[in-house]
Amino acid sequence: MPAPTISHLICVGALIVMIFSVEVFFSYVVDNAWVEMASRELKEVTDYVADTVANLYFLVNSTREPSVVLQKTLSLPSAVASSSYVIEIMADGRSVKAYFADKSRLSVSSWLPPGLTVDAAKNISIESAERTVIVGCSRTTTITYVWMAYG
Repeated sequence: MPAPTISHLICVGALIVMIFSVEVFFSYVVDNAWVEMASRELKEVTDYVADTVANLYFLVNSTREPSVVLQKTLSLPSAVASSSYVIEIMADGRSVKAYFADKSRLSVSSWLPPGLTVDAAKNISIESAERTVIVGCSRTTTITYVWMAYG
């Protein structure tokens, strides 16, 4: 009689261990899926901002005027993957970077065309909110500046 009792206890113990291990594995898979989805959504936002900056840059440089200023209002989402995010044009003018305010380890960036100089006086980090965001590009006789600010 002790053999069925011992085998029953072993099977119940193995079942309990399997339930907890599946739960841990499932939470790991769900977290990885969330990270992948969130990074893709952030990438779409950075691509949108980088494309807008590039278009403004090409428009500014296509005119013969000595000094030109162009601005565009951006339609940014208030949240990505139900989290607030920060987006900024990097100080070197080479890329647009976005990351989550509470999870800065997850960040994405999109490249900008070469030849841009970031206007440090106007450029700020934009935190997602229900506020108007403006991206701008200006050209003097020698330098092309870009910036992003609240409108």
